[in-house]
This record gives sequence, C-alpha cells and structure tokens, in this order.
Amino acid sequence: MARISLDIAPAAGGAGLADQQGSGSLAARLLSGRTGGLLARNTLVSCFVFAVDLAMLWLFVEQLGMGKLAAATVAFVLANTIHYAFCRVWIFSGTERAMGSGYVYFLINAAIGLVLTIILFAAFIAVGLHYIAARVVASVFAGLATFLLNAVLNFRSV
Repeated sequence: MARISLDIAPAAGGAGLADQQGSGSLAARLLSGRTGGLLARNTLVSCFVFAVDLAMLWLFVEQLGMGKLAAATVAFVLANTIHYAFCRVWIFSGTERAMGSGYVYFLINAAIGLVLTIILFAAFIAVGLHYIAARVVASVFAGLATFLLNAVLNFRSV
C-alpha cells in the first residue's frame, strides 16, 4: 500500500506522512502536533460549514415547513459536500486518493456521522432541548468521530 505525503508544516522543517506513519503507534500519531494542525484546519472549516448547516436547518424548518429530522438530514448532507471540497483543497491537501473514490469514502464517513448526529439529535430533542441546541451538541461528538475516520481511513494523513 502506497504512503501519501501530506506535509502541512513549513517545507524547511516538516516531516511528510511517510515519516509520520513509520514513527509510532496510531495513538501517538493521533496525539501529534501534525494531527493537531489537521484538526485545527478541520475545526475552522467545520465551524463555517456548520453555520451553513444550521442556516439551512432553520430555513428548511421555519420557512419551508419540513420535519425537523428530515431537515437536519438534508442540511447535513449538503453541508458535508461543501466540507469535502475544503478537505480536498486545504485540510488534507495533496492526498493521492482520487476525487471520486475520496468523495465516496467521505460520504460513507459522513453517513456514519449522520447516523450518530441524528441519534443524538433525536435523543436531545426527546429530553426537551431546543432543536438548534440539540444539533449543536450532537455535532461536537459526530464531528470529532468523522474527522478521525477521514484522517485515518480516507485521506490517510495520520
């Protein structure tokens, strides 16, 4: 299996992915500064895309009269498509995975995140949390899980 070189550090002192993958356990790599940089980029993009997601959720529920779970699902899928574009060009730039297959893997990971999001979203609504607050809390857990799936399995950058 080929190794992918994704260097987000400055060229003068950064180590490529091949160096990262060969140096330690998965746990050590997940706790590395390099992974922290990827997570920081992902967090910035996630916050922006999540704002778009929430705006679509509000629009679908309040203006178009969609059911809350259906609206959350549609908004989630649309927002994740935007997120994938950012992953390709900035968060995990330089990946050797083809765009089409990368998008399929991304959508599979997003589907896992979607299931986790909707389960948590429904549970938080059931205990009386406002639907926007429920979506925010659910997204923290699902977003971290999805980042780890993409970093380790899809873009293979950790």
